[in-house]
Amino acid sequence: MTNLSIGGEKFGTFYGVGVGPGDPELMTVKAQRILRQVPVLCVPKSREEGGSYALGIISHLMEPNRQRLMELVFPMTKDRAKLEEYWDKGLDQLLVPLRAGEDVAFVTEGDPSIYSTFLHMFALMRERHPEIPVEVVPGVSSINASAAAAGMPLVDGAERLAILPATYEGNQLVDVLERFDTVVLLKVHRVMDRVLDVLEKLEMVDRAVYVSRCGSPEQRVVTDVASLRGQDLEYLSLMIVRRRRG
Repeated sequence: MTNLSIGGEKFGTFYGVGVGPGDPELMTVKAQRILRQVPVLCVPKSREEGGSYALGIISHLMEPNRQRLMELVFPMTKDRAKLEEYWDKGLDQLLVPLRAGEDVAFVTEGDPSIYSTFLHMFALMRERHPEIPVEVVPGVSSINASAAAAGMPLVDGAERLAILPATYEGNQLVDVLERFDTVVLLKVHRVMDRVLDVLEKLEMVDRAVYVSRCGSPEQRVVTDVASLRGQDLEYLSLMIVRRRRG
């Protein structure tokens, strides 16, 4: 662990640790080492009374007698002002142990650099407190793990890959599907029916696979994606669409 000292004051290191999509065995050796060593483990959750999916992945590594758990709330809302309020509050909480010289690991499922809550803390820390050392520990993303679970290749040779939130709908989605060899739609649960409309229009329904809670005991892989129309689907889900078979 590296502690930065400025003017005699030592600061802890702020780690953004990717722990994979759900299977604890998909955690990197480096991630496990850091999670075992830091005195403070920070996990995000969407509401005060709720649980943290990331915490479930790392619970077997925790040592309650030696480590403290910090749970930060980041509500699932598109209200930017409300989100910034929680980001600021979370930053203030993180700074307490870091300024005391304690390392903090912010745990995030998947990879910290892909649509992660950590990215907001990372940006704020770099902008407002550049004296705090930050290190990002990459993890296995749900994209890679889902492709493996589905037995579906992502890209090969000169093929092109697009990764986007499933809010790209209608003509935007048509354009992406026509220009890229493989398209990954993240958090597709709320827009499944509209995505299916596009796939049917392009005659690509049989080129898609749906994966939810990849790597967890509740993992679900569906190749007959048309059967998902009208269903109440899992939040932690994605769809992979390939123009070419194999």
